[in-house]
Amino acid sequence: MNSRSRQMTPGRRPATDHAAIERVAFRLFAERGFEETTVDAIAEAVGIARRTLFRYYPSKNDIPWGQFDAGLVHLREFLEATPLDVPVYQAVHRAVLDFNHLDEAAIPQHRQRMRLLLTTPALQAHSVLKYAAWRRVIAEYVAGRYGLSANDLLPRTAGYVSLGMALSAYEQWLDSEDASLPQLLDSALAGLRRYL
Repeated sequence: MNSRSRQMTPGRRPATDHAAIERVAFRLFAERGFEETTVDAIAEAVGIARRTLFRYYPSKNDIPWGQFDAGLVHLREFLEATPLDVPVYQAVHRAVLDFNHLDEAAIPQHRQRMRLLLTTPALQAHSVLKYAAWRRVIAEYVAGRYGLSANDLLPRTAGYVSLGMALSAYEQWLDSEDASLPQLLDSALAGLRRYL
């Protein structure tokens, strides 16, 4: 999930950026806990106004998700650019691997991000919305390839199954400090062939 730069008004110097806010927020989450860390505390630590922080993230719950929405745009574009001679299960497999590709330097913070997202009760309701958007991208792609509606059983199942495979790989990765996330994802997603 690579960061996408925010488009700013020409001539206006940005007060901060997404990465700076995330670095500070994750430090505070680690020190105080997610629920105990306020938006005001994050804004103050970054050196910006609360209102400015909300220009970058609509809520505190969105901060752990980083640039997820931009990542979904990329996921959709990656799938749409996949040649039609690539089997659907391979296309989804490759797209999920690409969506979760990380630079080496980003791995420690991503591990912290995923631990927070997968284990913090206060984030679970928000996660449901994010997961639904992710599943929808997969379902729409699968539906398009098979001439179905995204609400039909096969595309819907593809969204749920691929998400479940990715999340189980992430849980395994969080349980083992020396595990390789790309290898775990690749291994889990190999099962897509059975469904697609």
